[in-house]
Amino acid sequence: MRSSQSAVLLVCTVVALVTGCTAGNAPTGTAASTPETSPPARPGCGSPVETGPLPEWARTGFSGDARMPHVLGDRGEIVAAIFGYPLTVSRPEGPTNKILWVSRAADPPGDLLIEAELDGSDTSVTQRVTGGPGPSIVDLPQPGCWHLTLSWSGRTDTLDLSYR
Repeated sequence: MRSSQSAVLLVCTVVALVTGCTAGNAPTGTAASTPETSPPARPGCGSPVETGPLPEWARTGFSGDARMPHVLGDRGEIVAAIFGYPLTVSRPEGPTNKILWVSRAADPPGDLLIEAELDGSDTSVTQRVTGGPGPSIVDLPQPGCWHLTLSWSGRTDTLDLSYR
């Protein structure tokens, strides 16, 4: 079975280079992600904002089904629970851009480093959440799609956040 999957992948890769690949389980032009490699590149602001319940592992401290806007990291290692949705660059009054970062695994103490890059520009911002994943205010200087690389306790995950 493995050799047939490899053959399909090879054929699809060649077809994708010529015409684009649309088969159900076949790649769509980006490399598959494995735990040892980086997640695939995404066009646009690719991390969807979910509005249903947080993942079971991220519900500690919440009551009920914990429905709220949130974004799951590409590797599934962290979730951004967004309290001030939608995220905006300027808020004259009202809620802030509060994000609760929840790590899937119980981690030893250590800071969460957030490296944010504005899509299509050279603009980047680095923020640190002291003590590791937890509550934070993540204000970014310009509207658009921000690609975030999150590093904490020897872990790394990525996600996109859109700011208005």
